[in-house]
Amino acid sequence: MLYEVSDGIAKITLNRPDQMNAWTGELSDELQARLGEADRDDEVVVVVITGAGKAFCAGADLGDGESGFLPVSADDDGRPRLWPYQVRKPIIAAVNGHAVGVGITFSMLCDVRLVAEDAKIQYAMVRRGVVPELASHVILPRVIGFSKAAELMLTGRMLSGAEAAELGLASRAVPADQVLTEAMALAADMVRDASPVALAVSKQLLWQGVTAGVDEMLSREGRVIGSIARMPDAVEGVTAFFERRDAVWSGSVNESADDLLEC
Repeated sequence: MLYEVSDGIAKITLNRPDQMNAWTGELSDELQARLGEADRDDEVVVVVITGAGKAFCAGADLGDGESGFLPVSADDDGRPRLWPYQVRKPIIAAVNGHAVGVGITFSMLCDVRLVAEDAKIQYAMVRRGVVPELASHVILPRVIGFSKAAELMLTGRMLSGAEAAELGLASRAVPADQVLTEAMALAADMVRDASPVALAVSKQLLWQGVTAGVDEMLSREGRVIGSIARMPDAVEGVTAFFERRDAVWSGSVNESADDLLEC
C-alpha cells in the first residue's frame, strides 16, 4: 500500500502490480487502516484510490484458498479500520485497469468511479461457488437498477469499462493512461471549490439515503441545513461567490461533521 497526501488529496495505491493487485487479508487490513487515517486527518479533503501497474484489482488472491477473502487484523494496534462509505471524505476510485470480484465490489463502496475504457470488470463470484460481498446486493441494484444488477451478479459475465460507464456503474470511462489524471483533477476541483465540512455531511447523507425514505431524508436535510447555514463556511461561501473569488474554508470535519449529522 502506498499512501501520500498533497494539496488536500490523499492518494492510496494498491501496490502488488506483479499480482495485478490481487486482494489479500493484509491488503484489506492496511487499506482500511489508511482510510481511517485519511478520515481523521483534516488536511485530507478528498481521497483517490488506484492500482499500481495495469490492473486496479484482479480479485481475491486465491493462492492460499479462501484466506484471500479474510481480514487478518484484530484492530489491536489502535488504528481505526474503515470501509470507503464510512469515511467522511469523498472517495474517488480511479479504476485504471481490470476490476474483478472484490476489485469491483470494493470500488462500489467508493463515491465516484472513473474507469479505463478497456478494463475488464466482472462480478465473478457465482462462477467461483460464492456470492458477491460488500453489500453488493444493496448497492448495485440502487446504482444501475435491479434487472441489470441481477444480470451481472447472476451470470458473472465480463464487461468492459466502457460498458460499465454506459450502465452507470462508473461516472465515465476514459483511456487507461488518463484515469488517474482525471481522478486527481476531479479531486482537485472538490478541494478548491467545496467546503470540506459540507462535502463530508453531503456524502454521509447520500449513503444514508440508500436506505432512508423520502420523508425521513427531507426532515434530516432540513435539520442539517438549519445548522450548517449558520456556520462560518456558509458565510464564507456566499461572500466568496459575490466577491468572485475562491473561498477560504475554515471548518473542521472532525469538529463539526458528526454534530451536524446528529442534529
